[in-house]
Amino acid sequence: MGVREELLEGCGGLPQLGEVVATGRGSLPFALVDCAGAEVEAVSRFLRDLALSDCSPLTVRSYAMDLLRWWRILVALQVDWQQATADEVAVMVGWLRSAPNPQRRPAADHAAVNPRTGKPLLQAGYARATINHALSVVSAFYTFHAQHGRGPVVNPVPVSPRRRALLSHRGPMVPVPVRRRAPLRQKQPDAPPRAIPDLLWDELFAALSCVRDQALMALFVSSAARASELLGLTGDRVDWAGQRFWVVSKGSRLVEPVPASPQALTLLALYLDEAGLPAPGQPVWRTLRGEPRPLSYWALRRMLQRVNTRLGTNWTFHDLRHTAATRMANDSALTLPQVQTILRHRNIADTLRYVRTDIDELFSRLQQHFRRPRVEQIRPAAGYAAEDMAVVFGG
Repeated sequence: MGVREELLEGCGGLPQLGEVVATGRGSLPFALVDCAGAEVEAVSRFLRDLALSDCSPLTVRSYAMDLLRWWRILVALQVDWQQATADEVAVMVGWLRSAPNPQRRPAADHAAVNPRTGKPLLQAGYARATINHALSVVSAFYTFHAQHGRGPVVNPVPVSPRRRALLSHRGPMVPVPVRRRAPLRQKQPDAPPRAIPDLLWDELFAALSCVRDQALMALFVSSAARASELLGLTGDRVDWAGQRFWVVSKGSRLVEPVPASPQALTLLALYLDEAGLPAPGQPVWRTLRGEPRPLSYWALRRMLQRVNTRLGTNWTFHDLRHTAATRMANDSALTLPQVQTILRHRNIADTLRYVRTDIDELFSRLQQHFRRPRVEQIRPAAGYAAEDMAVVFGG
């Protein structure tokens, strides 16, 4: 079996060549460098264009990581980036579909769901959304260079022109038209948001071992903030009297207010009483052991993993945002535009996804339906006419 076939089947690993490094430059916050530490010029040009087009540094880093994988595949296949075709893109998709993802802890049964949460267990490979994102990044890379007369004549990432034309003229409230996907694109099911039921939320909250974690979880589920937004909270951005705090929004990168429940603020005050008030501009969330350091996303994720292992669940931090959004969207005291403002959605159609029948509540009501006594019909005894019985007793 050759190198191409091995990568296509996920049997061979990619050569660990090059890396993505932070540059500290505003016009190019992250760069892809080769084994000698030199920047890959074609990638740097594309990433610089992203940064100058007002993409966030995290977006630039995400694109750089996808292009690092693509560059390693081309090196393994001994193909120059300007001679790449759809065959090399197919190798990348095949490798992503088959190779194990080091960031995941796969389950033994890939088709199973967690019996407590009802959520599917993680598969060993890369998610379909990850594969489609990689295709979009590589396609954008070659589109950029084609505009400047560089690269292959035809973009190596296949497209579906008819589907793209339909989607480009679709309003936010219009359903997505059913059209064949472009070749190599993965099918992504539109799964409904998964909120944590109240009983399981109480169990999750009770399993937290310290006030810091309780304050974090309470703020998550009352504000619908994202993990990166809440971790960036500083001491001078908490409005105790107004029961709100300010976060740097992931989408707009503006400093925007989000609500906080009285319980969450009480727990936050208890945590700060133990850990000490941070200086202006300093992060609120800090490590508990050793020299205090800003709490990282990976440490936060590890905390939730420990709780999941203890409870036999597989909740994620985004489930907390779904929980807050579902509670707000189904509260008759709040209107959808108000919930849209709190969630910071661009389109109200995104907010409408949370207005639904909760699956756990539905199953609870079905169990009540099953236990309800069956109504027996009264049958007239022999010698009585059914018409006479209907007149006397109604029917």
